[in-house]
Amino acid sequence: MRITVAGIGYVGLSMAVLLAQKNDVIAVDIIKEKVDLLNSRKSPIQDKELEEYLAEQIDVSMPTLRDQRPGLWATTDEQEAYKDAELVVVAAPTNYDIVRSYFDTSAVEAVLSSIMQINPEAIIVIKSTIPVGYTKSVREKMKSRNILFSPEFLRESRALYDNLYPSRIIVGVDEKDERLVGWGYRFAELLQEAAIKKDIPKLFIGFHEAEAIKLFANTYLAMRVGFFNELDTYAELKGFNTQQIIDGMCLDPRIGAHYNNPSFGYGGYCLPKDSKQLLANFEGVPESIIKAIIDSNRVRKDHIAEQILEKAGFDGKQDAEDYFKSDNPACVIGIYRLTMKSDSDNFRHSAIQGVIKRLKSYGAKIIIYEPTLKNGEEFYGDRVVNDLNTFKTDSNVIVANRFHSCLEDVRKKVYTRDIYQKD
Repeated sequence: MRITVAGIGYVGLSMAVLLAQKNDVIAVDIIKEKVDLLNSRKSPIQDKELEEYLAEQIDVSMPTLRDQRPGLWATTDEQEAYKDAELVVVAAPTNYDIVRSYFDTSAVEAVLSSIMQINPEAIIVIKSTIPVGYTKSVREKMKSRNILFSPEFLRESRALYDNLYPSRIIVGVDEKDERLVGWGYRFAELLQEAAIKKDIPKLFIGFHEAEAIKLFANTYLAMRVGFFNELDTYAELKGFNTQQIIDGMCLDPRIGAHYNNPSFGYGGYCLPKDSKQLLANFEGVPESIIKAIIDSNRVRKDHIAEQILEKAGFDGKQDAEDYFKSDNPACVIGIYRLTMKSDSDNFRHSAIQGVIKRLKSYGAKIIIYEPTLKNGEEFYGDRVVNDLNTFKTDSNVIVANRFHSCLEDVRKKVYTRDIYQKD
């Protein structure tokens, strides 16, 4: 089958590589650097499985050279990408618009408009995370019955793995449209054929329900992160052993020993924006938990910043401006990594950035160790120091959302709430 994937981010790239094992796939993106990397068998994102598949298992060559054999090619040319596609998977970004308190779906709609102009007969599967009700409204806006929705459930830096071993496949369709339902089953078959895991649970449901599953699932995960973080805040201030409490709780099989490692807060691509979008979709519906999850994340970062300042010698009684404006090296706070997770190159909306903003509001001097950035450059005005020994020496306190063995020799300097050394 000739398939086009629009968007070469975590979702789009992993989907393109997955499907290119057995189908003729073109990936399209507006960023030429991503396209060039992909056509050179290099992954534009950090994902070990993706890198291995691109290097060894996927035929990355132009469609004309493959003659519709399975393989993958990337382009910035929308006409080339859409004109012969039977199926188009849309994986454009939907960032949260803080002004409108809603997802910005303009990138998705731009892709849909291009498809409608070039190849309106193609079946379109939206993989982008969208508000509840969006699929129905955009089908009406585009005057197309060819659009369906399938939520993704991918972990950062494990995107291809999660497509090869998916927990479930969910497809949202117009249940009264037999043709579209048939395409929903066909799309699920394509995912199953390319996966390594067999007997994957599949659900074929309405648009609204499929959209809601994605938002509720991620908000539940955010709630779990927030719960263990609040447990840790309680234990830290009371002088209790956090790990002993968590270990004892998680022996209960109903709770389980997963997603339980304290952190500076939830962040990344999905949890912050999805929980806020879900809250927006609750307008007019009674609720208290959803808003509390979002508030809990803010309170956790406030607490973390206060604890770091205390470790840096600021007790809250002296004037913060006077304390931090001096040239005293004891005032320097080092940030070890901006990324949300280990083996990741993403630090968008990472919790540590919220902590940094709070520290800087007191006038704290910040230096950052982040190997994905260039040594000597600045990140929002803070100096990047990527010589690890210099970073350790120059930092009075080292802040690490996730502890690494390279910090073992300066452990006394380190402030972290990482108990299990896992994401």
